[in-house]
Amino acid sequence: MVEVKVQSLGLDRSSNTPVVILQEKDGTRVLPIWIGPSEASAIAMELAGMKFARPLTHDLFGSVILGLGGALRRVLITRVVENTYYAEMIIQRGSEIFSIDARPSDSIAIALRMGASIYTSGELLDNNTIEIAEASEFADPGTQAQDEDEDVGGLRAEELKEYLRRLNPEDFGRFTP
Repeated sequence: MVEVKVQSLGLDRSSNTPVVILQEKDGTRVLPIWIGPSEASAIAMELAGMKFARPLTHDLFGSVILGLGGALRRVLITRVVENTYYAEMIIQRGSEIFSIDARPSDSIAIALRMGASIYTSGELLDNNTIEIAEASEFADPGTQAQDEDEDVGGLRAEELKEYLRRLNPEDFGRFTP
């Protein structure tokens, strides 16, 4: 597993869908995950350091984990099936370890609040499943290239990987909660 961090949060201009970009902590590979607006707001608010007088849902979940004597040790983005990403939250309470199935977006929002590390596989980082609509905009997630010579949205797989390495947050529209 490879540790990743939230590199940026943006808005896919072609579909108006929020995208969270995870980047390997000590590298350049990225993993874009299309997420829902409420989860994007929760991530954006935490990244911006916004605090509220009353707990929001992800804050509440973190409080429940702590209140039950647990700690969120890490989040694992484990796989993608038909353009849907899966994650597990690894929670420790005493000597017991629990693996909780969760959506990556919720897991990321909670991990940011609780200071937990986020991990994914090198395979997911190597096999980004997006199509390029234009040089500066993204389309919906597409099919994964099967070999290095296969085209993905008009780009060869190797060109796509290089494009993703050079991504900047400005390449996406701004997401504002």
